[in-house]
Amino acid sequence: MDYGKFKFESIKKEKDGQRKHNVIKVKEMKLRPKIGEHDFQTKFHAVKSFLEEGDKVKLTIMFRGREMVHQDIGKRLLERMALELKPISTVERMPLLEGRNMIMILAPAGAAAAAQAPPPPPPQAQARKN
Repeated sequence: MDYGKFKFESIKKEKDGQRKHNVIKVKEMKLRPKIGEHDFQTKFHAVKSFLEEGDKVKLTIMFRGREMVHQDIGKRLLERMALELKPISTVERMPLLEGRNMIMILAPAGAAAAAQAPPPPPPQAQARKN
């Protein structure tokens, strides 16, 4: 067997395999607890466009200093974002405090529904009557 031909075909197979993969990106949006309404709407529209493109979104609320006392404000902010994005997304990870950051992950609704839905049953062959 010709080694050059073998090498060419193996590279070609590898590229075909990579072409069929659907890489899911995770985009991150950082917020602060004292965010203004207009800034929230701007970030909301950016997150919405990320989800519509099929990317997951990691929402991060960054607390500084005395803001750590008011973690409920950050949690309400994340829950509001999830509620407004409910038609196009699902919450993959509920708000969780990690150090000084509260993190929540949203996934596009179509991808999450496809992953959770069981595959349709195969059509059954009809039994012949004798």
